[in-house]
Amino acid sequence: MAIEKSYLINAPVSKVWQALVDPDLIEKWGGGPVEMRAEVGAEFTLWGGSIHGTVTEVRPESRLAEDWFGDDWPEPSLVVFELAADGDATRLTLTHTGVPLDQEDDFDTGWDDYYVGPLKDLVEDQATAR
Repeated sequence: MAIEKSYLINAPVSKVWQALVDPDLIEKWGGGPVEMRAEVGAEFTLWGGSIHGTVTEVRPESRLAEDWFGDDWPEPSLVVFELAADGDATRLTLTHTGVPLDQEDDFDTGWDDYYVGPLKDLVEDQATAR
């Protein structure tokens, strides 16, 4: 089963992209130390390593794909972020496949509460602060 979500973020695509890939910004909206590089093959860690994996595709300001591992998962799940301009805002489409069945509900709400929700708040606050 796939988790599919769409978010309208009131900020330019460039700002949303930066919040997805810049470790300093990720630490502002995320919860803990981050290692991230927007390069295919780069390893990343989020939340101090509780989520980790490899960047598998980078199309700047358009698409970011990552293999995610959590806990003791034997296989990675695939997370894809797609960005598109929607007027002055950004439409972020998220697809997450391969989530262990017993964790699908947690991830489904976690995207809203701990990942895209806080990212959205940060970039929208920055956009209105100008």
